[in-house]
Amino acid sequence: MIFRATPLPGAFLVELDPHVDSRGLFARSFCEREFAEHGLATHFRQGNVSWNQRRGTLRGMHWQAAPHGEAKLVRCTAGAIHDVIVDLRRGSPTRLRWFAAELDAKSRLSLYLPAGFAHGFLTLADESEVSYLMSESHAPGAARGLRFDDPRLGIAWPASPSVISDQDLGHPAFDENLLYGDLP
Repeated sequence: MIFRATPLPGAFLVELDPHVDSRGLFARSFCEREFAEHGLATHFRQGNVSWNQRRGTLRGMHWQAAPHGEAKLVRCTAGAIHDVIVDLRRGSPTRLRWFAAELDAKSRLSLYLPAGFAHGFLTLADESEVSYLMSESHAPGAARGLRFDDPRLGIAWPASPSVISDQDLGHPAFDENLLYGDLP
């Protein structure tokens, strides 16, 4: 695997290093030793799949509050997504900055984000599927969300969403006192 640091400390793009032959390719998508060497989470408690029927579907921006903060390893296994992370860590020099990457089934690129980041994506193709590994199990009482279009964050989405849940539309804008007292 090839680990490419993003402009947000602790977040990485993870590129496969495939072995190609007449059958196709083989590559590791996770290695405990290599993740540990980069200071990343090495234990994942939960794996999820998100299948999205239509291009323009937006999911986000989500995270779990402490002590249930979760690192995520995100990969698009069908279609394509515009994947966005926002650094919400207290004291981080990149706090409230965002980073985006296009993840698609062809490139097999993954995005790793540490605990203390919000995550969301916009599908760029019909029938896009996203696979997540999470370092913590889902804790419903710790689930948090932030407006995808919060002007304070200024996330540059490649298109306006055409499908978004009422729950995601109802997420509040950034509020230091009400939302983030429970982040690292």
